[in-house]
Amino acid sequence: MSRPPARFCRQCGTAVDLRLPDDGDTRVRAVCPACGTVHYDNPLNVVGTVPYWGEHGEYVLLCKRNIEPRWGKWTLPAGFMELNETTAEGAQRETDEEAGAQIAMGELFTLMNVARVGQVHLYYRAQLLSTTFHPGHETQEARLFQEHEVPWDDLAFRTVRETLERYFADRRNGQFGFHTIDIA
Repeated sequence: MSRPPARFCRQCGTAVDLRLPDDGDTRVRAVCPACGTVHYDNPLNVVGTVPYWGEHGEYVLLCKRNIEPRWGKWTLPAGFMELNETTAEGAQRETDEEAGAQIAMGELFTLMNVARVGQVHLYYRAQLLSTTFHPGHETQEARLFQEHEVPWDDLAFRTVRETLERYFADRRNGQFGFHTIDIA
């Protein structure tokens, strides 16, 4: 389920050839026969937060999706990183856009490689500064959940489940770590 390669050169618009570049590269790439530009297909970064509330972080904020894929399912606020922003800036922007939540950014919590779809997901812990939310158009509802209330069967993505499972496990252990996960 990877993305299809480029069909036209982003530099000059000529139809590209799929071949090994002349520079000794070992992978087939989209190469422009007119200007020689080699087009590399790189993973997309998905950035988001685990917004938490409570004296001991017993609540997490989830957003009910108002867009496809997985309309009506619950997720952490996250989305694709934009150019000219850091991963933390992107995570904070997505949290504001999707939940309208005011947060204090914390440390990077999970990094997940989802190679089959060409993505890397990065979630930061983020302390909520308020329980007033103003969800954007991509979100039907933004709501706080304790662990036993999380709609586990209605989570939108495996990356969200993996992140939440580690968040609550670390919370029970009284110490938060950094988690790297490969999702097959």
